[in-house]
Amino acid sequence: MALSTQRASASLSAESAPPRWKHDVFQSFRGADTRRGFMSHLDDELRYRQTIKTFKDDRDLEIGATISPELLTAIEQSHLAIIVLSPNYASSPSCLDELSKILECMEDTKRILPIFYDVDPSDVRNQKGSFAEAFTKHEERFSEEAEKVKRWRAALRKVANLSGFDSKNYKSEAELIKNIVKCVWTKVHPTFMLSGSPENLVGIDFALEQLRLHLAPEENDVRFIGIWGMGGVGKTTLAKLVFEKLSPHFELSSFLSDVSEVSAKHGTLVALQRQLLFPILKEENIIWDEESGILFTKKCSWNKKILLILDDVDQLNQLEKLVGEKTWFGVGSRIIITTRNERLLVQHDIAMRHKVEVLNNRQALKLFSRHAFKKNQPAEGFLKLSQRVLHCAKGLPLALKTLGSFLYMRDQDAWNSMLHNVEKIPNPTVFHSLKVSYDGLEEMEKKIFLHVACFHKGKDKEKIIEILDSIWDISSLIGMDILIEKSLLTIKKNYDRSDTVEMHDLIQEMAWEIVRQ
Repeated sequence: MALSTQRASASLSAESAPPRWKHDVFQSFRGADTRRGFMSHLDDELRYRQTIKTFKDDRDLEIGATISPELLTAIEQSHLAIIVLSPNYASSPSCLDELSKILECMEDTKRILPIFYDVDPSDVRNQKGSFAEAFTKHEERFSEEAEKVKRWRAALRKVANLSGFDSKNYKSEAELIKNIVKCVWTKVHPTFMLSGSPENLVGIDFALEQLRLHLAPEENDVRFIGIWGMGGVGKTTLAKLVFEKLSPHFELSSFLSDVSEVSAKHGTLVALQRQLLFPILKEENIIWDEESGILFTKKCSWNKKILLILDDVDQLNQLEKLVGEKTWFGVGSRIIITTRNERLLVQHDIAMRHKVEVLNNRQALKLFSRHAFKKNQPAEGFLKLSQRVLHCAKGLPLALKTLGSFLYMRDQDAWNSMLHNVEKIPNPTVFHSLKVSYDGLEEMEKKIFLHVACFHKGKDKEKIIEILDSIWDISSLIGMDILIEKSLLTIKKNYDRSDTVEMHDLIQEMAWEIVRQ
């Protein structure tokens, strides 16, 4: 009964989903007029923006040839259509067929963007000049298909009445293309805002609102913003969402994933510098060492509005050599850093910092249910079992998603078996994610951390420091502060102004497992 409920709920997950377009823009144009010049520059500029997926058919169809099923499908799967109406556009039956299909598929004409390239809109509307000549030939060639010609004329009249771009109103093609791209950006990504998280994300709206205040897109300054918190709490998820929503509004956007891992793997930051600058330099071999990477970053970025995200930073030199100072970037740029170590943000003078917290019980149950049942609440008969999982996960998103995905479509016996094990042995995925923070500690910091986890959680901070100082004959205050900065310990302020040392239950279990091993 419960399993069938899970299956039924899963089948509803795709309902009411918004349209998912395969292409952002379908481009209709007369190749003989514009392929080698205007269209090549426009398409290159759209693709350079990386977030705009275009469909451009570069084949020359013979006169009288019908458009292929592939093109018809591409039109249906495109969010927008750019129609470049050039002097010889109407001489091509295939172009006119494309136009008719676009108008048929896109009843919302706001999705259609006409470009009047070296033609007068009134000539298109009334079929004068080269358009009149083209239709004289069509009426002879298609004398037995009068309805088709009539449909083409109606399509031209309709598209000529839509708001678009007239090339004669711009000083250069470069200016025209710049305005077209800006318009397409606005239509594909209509708002510069962070509100409204995707359906599959839970408890993230407050964080988005806090980040929106830090980002202040209306300000023309350069801003560095830090996102920090313990492993598995959702820093990368938050950063990816910000990147997805805001990247279309910047000249250049780059998301450098797993900075700490890539840096450790290569021993230098050259690979990351190349990744950052490739969209500008168009090649990688120009950067041969970290110093040349710094030089080119300064030289290529100082006049550009850039959105850059460094994900999972764990060393100060990564900040110094990848993003350096605010003067490296153009006005309006936003640099976002995710890290487990708040101290790195302080050392780099990043005053705007947002700490990502674990989820509350209501949010945790919703996120877990999304993965375990494909809906917002547990299936019938699974509530108490779900609450046991929540007790184990303690609001950590990584644990909730990992355990929920593992339990999906399993019966209650399997749930009980898994819970019996996970209450005794940490889940490997969660354990290894949390252990990354431990592995980055110095030896004395590791000793302090394990000692607190095993003996002193929930005790007064000053008393713990006094005990640790007497054991090792050192000053453990700085070690405790480092553990707090690295999100392994937290401080609870009491009414008497004393400080109690706390840690997340999963971090404590990770410490116990390290001791057991």
